[in-house]
Amino acid sequence: MPSFRHLYMIVIILCCGLVSASCAAQQSANSGGSAAVMKACPDSPNCVSSEAQDQKHHIAPLTFALPAAEAWQLLQEQVAKLPRTVIVADKPGYLHVECRSALFGFVDDLEFYLRAEQGLIAVRSAARSGYYDFGVNRRRVEGLRVVLRREPGVGGTQ
Repeated sequence: MPSFRHLYMIVIILCCGLVSASCAAQQSANSGGSAAVMKACPDSPNCVSSEAQDQKHHIAPLTFALPAAEAWQLLQEQVAKLPRTVIVADKPGYLHVECRSALFGFVDDLEFYLRAEQGLIAVRSAARSGYYDFGVNRRRVEGLRVVLRREPGVGGTQ
């Protein structure tokens, strides 16, 4: 029977492994991608996208009635306020940020594409590692939607 000390060491080693895996996660393969194409979600339930065709991964895009540049600016301001978030790419019509989890620092990629002619902002939020995200990516996007709805001329769904 392993002693308490052995069990404690195993837990510490597992935690260190999780932190190491989080730090070693590779950057999103789609960062800086074309505004015309958004990377599809994997089969795992740790991704949501406004361009996903299946119910499990689909989330409504962000919509707006005010000028596109104004809506984009509001989005950038709100995204910058998200905790543990770093802007990786900020190009005309494309925004990519990394969001880290509070406990282990797991990285999620959050991407936005401005579709000005359609009056919407396409969104994708995906865990970089692991299989299940406990709904974190969906809640993050829906939380942004709630905050943006408070602004005149910005809606939530199409």
